[in-house]
Amino acid sequence: MHADAPVVQGGAGRSRIPAELETFFTIAEKWQLSTEEQIILLGSPGRSTFFKWKKDGGTVPQDTRERISHILNIWKSLRILFTQDERGEAWIRAGNRYLDGASALDVMLEGVSGIIRVRRYLDAQRGG
Repeated sequence: MHADAPVVQGGAGRSRIPAELETFFTIAEKWQLSTEEQIILLGSPGRSTFFKWKKDGGTVPQDTRERISHILNIWKSLRILFTQDERGEAWIRAGNRYLDGASALDVMLEGVSGIIRVRRYLDAQRGG
């Protein structure tokens, strides 16, 4: 996990949920994502799979791990670009002229190519 990743609770009672899912669910909460938005961003697993992941963890397919990796990098970029976390979180839903007026979330909900598009845009803004 990256140093700038949201903090997730650990310790003796730690769940069996893989770290990448815990991190995703923490980001989803901060971005105030609906259940449907979370499911789409994770690659549209079945609802029962999604709720199992949320409760108990489980095996995460490579495609989903890739999506989470890009989302974590988007999170990190926003932390670098915005000095106030709330501004970065608001940016996700704000219209953006470089994304043809769509919000970053709208673009990410188009699929993995949209997630990568937002990541590349933010990487370029960071000079990376």
